[in-house]
Amino acid sequence: MTDPTSASARGYLLDNQGSEAGQRFDSLAALFNPVTFRHVEALGVASGWHCWEVGAGGPSVPRMLSSKVGPSGRVFATDIDESWVHEAAGHNVEVRRHDVAADDPPGVFDFVHARLVLVHVPQREAALQNLVAALRPGGWLLIEDFDPAMQPLACVDVVGPEQRLANKIRAGFRALLAQRGVDLEFGRRLPRLLREAGLVDVAADAFMPMALAAGAQLETANVNQVRAGLIAGGHATADEIDAHLRAVGAGELDVTTPPLISAWGRRPPG
Repeated sequence: MTDPTSASARGYLLDNQGSEAGQRFDSLAALFNPVTFRHVEALGVASGWHCWEVGAGGPSVPRMLSSKVGPSGRVFATDIDESWVHEAAGHNVEVRRHDVAADDPPGVFDFVHARLVLVHVPQREAALQNLVAALRPGGWLLIEDFDPAMQPLACVDVVGPEQRLANKIRAGFRALLAQRGVDLEFGRRLPRLLREAGLVDVAADAFMPMALAAGAQLETANVNQVRAGLIAGGHATADEIDAHLRAVGAGELDVTTPPLISAWGRRPPG
């Protein structure tokens, strides 16, 4: 899910306009919606709540929030490129174009959620301040982001050349992300950043899928989208990329993602 600032949107590595975007959103939803939905349930999102889904990307999370808050609630789903989220628009879901770092929050909310957003935003400190400012007293903030430096491998069980090649290509992918301003150690900082922002009852956990079909599909979509950059940067040859994609497609690799760190906290009441 994406929400880079307007100044860096052209440089976002995994642009929503790419032909692979639909597969990426579907794969991310399959991998991480159960994690997000579990946290939404635990934080008590309920009928009548006003929610802000930041950098929504696809429609799946706004739709879930819509069902949780019901007719008396409201969901704002925003993204700097909202083309994929319009499917979620409805009686209690409003879709807006919004730059989380540069624009004022679209209201005051009981619950604010951003998944795989701030890690891509160069002005992520300003973005976090805007998310906190959008909370009503007692409102909850849930931020979920990767930490690629914590677990940098595509295949953690390295038994042969296929796994070594997968890890070489993943290293190139990380290098391309870093060139675009991605903070590869951002996920681990989330609990501290939420406390420093004045939130209370802060906690966090992590989830790392491995050997799931959706993980292989995500790997395929990502590598195809950054293929030109990998080759131009000298990170892999065209033949190496083709060999890697064949191995992924054949189910020969137990592909992993970086750990998704979920951190939450609430604005003090009163």
